[in-house]
Amino acid sequence: MLFAPHDKLIFAGDSVTDADRARPAGEGLFGAHGNGYVRDVAAMFDALYPQMDLRVINRGVSGDSVRHLAARWQQDVLDDHPDWVAVMIGVNDVWRKFDSPHQKEQHLTVEEYRDTLTRLIETTLPQVKGMILMTPYFLEPNRADPMRAELDKRGQVVKELAAQYDLPLVDVQAAFDKLLEHLYSAVITWDRVHPNYIGCALICKAFLNAVGFDWENTLI
Repeated sequence: MLFAPHDKLIFAGDSVTDADRARPAGEGLFGAHGNGYVRDVAAMFDALYPQMDLRVINRGVSGDSVRHLAARWQQDVLDDHPDWVAVMIGVNDVWRKFDSPHQKEQHLTVEEYRDTLTRLIETTLPQVKGMILMTPYFLEPNRADPMRAELDKRGQVVKELAAQYDLPLVDVQAAFDKLLEHLYSAVITWDRVHPNYIGCALICKAFLNAVGFDWENTLI
């Protein structure tokens, strides 16, 4: 298992991570983790490995691009002194190009995405035990679809950075591609981005597998 007892894990990202979490920090009672995959990850650890006392905090912000993430990184992540940071970002970096085509200032290039994410990694690694990188995704099986193609470019950046800095990688897109061989995307999400309970469970499982969750030695 990647984590040690009493570790603090922060999830940073966009609306897929946010999932209506509590403010200022998504942790605690009454659905504070939100209604997405972060809640599921926290639940799996609390239910199956309660002895680890892992502290999970959701810092996702709906609508964020990597540019927004960087602007608040110090206060949202580093000031909380986490042991681990998980990041999934990129869909809004691409989406604004398609749903707001005239607002060029909101369009982020692959180069800006790579440079900004690299800067966040290099700033964070000296201050934490480690980071977990998660690929952005688009629930569209046609890889020639313009938005899917752009998300795949960002996903490739994430894979390359994970390899460069020797970081755990959660290939969320690959996990969804397998699911899309059996289910139409509308069964999982209404807009090919925001997942329902099926998609959240899949992201949770992919994350737990990537961090070495020991399914054979749980409490129950």
